[in-house]
Amino acid sequence: MNLIEISPDQYDVEIDIRYASNNNFTENPIYKRAACFLNEEAAENLATAISIAAATGLRFKLFDGFRPTEAVQALWDHTPDPLYLSPPSSGSPHSRGAAIDLTLISGDGQELEMGTGFDAMTPLSHHGALEISNEAQKNRALLLGIMTSAGWDFYRNEWWHYQLFRPRRYPTLSDRAADTAMM
Repeated sequence: MNLIEISPDQYDVEIDIRYASNNNFTENPIYKRAACFLNEEAAENLATAISIAAATGLRFKLFDGFRPTEAVQALWDHTPDPLYLSPPSSGSPHSRGAAIDLTLISGDGQELEMGTGFDAMTPLSHHGALEISNEAQKNRALLLGIMTSAGWDFYRNEWWHYQLFRPRRYPTLSDRAADTAMM
């Protein structure tokens, strides 16, 4: 399976790969380098979502895409919580290049209010959470509408996570098998 690198010059997105920095729930880098990869179908769906968002004057900031199996294991070892992380034994949609973590940004690059930050492992991060501001609820609904219109499925516990329907039809990949040099 080929993975496609999602770069700002090719896809008109901002990249903020959190697992390549300390700015994530582990407070340590998981990846050696900040790169975003997706499988071919997911890259096509992302391109569609980018076009839909652009028509409303919005863009995307990407937090994560392909996540090598080694990273799935490292995150699980840190926080083994199946409400927010895929157990390594079941294989994450991320390790199949079939998932993306993202948010919407305005034309000037400001993140739209979503009620919680990326990777906030709390019920406030769930789709349909009513304890967040009306603005955040509207922005989440907008993100959900754009992504589902572009062919993505959502994960109900994380407003930022979108994945292909039936991601298990793709194999899980290690960093070496994917040839991404992320780990």
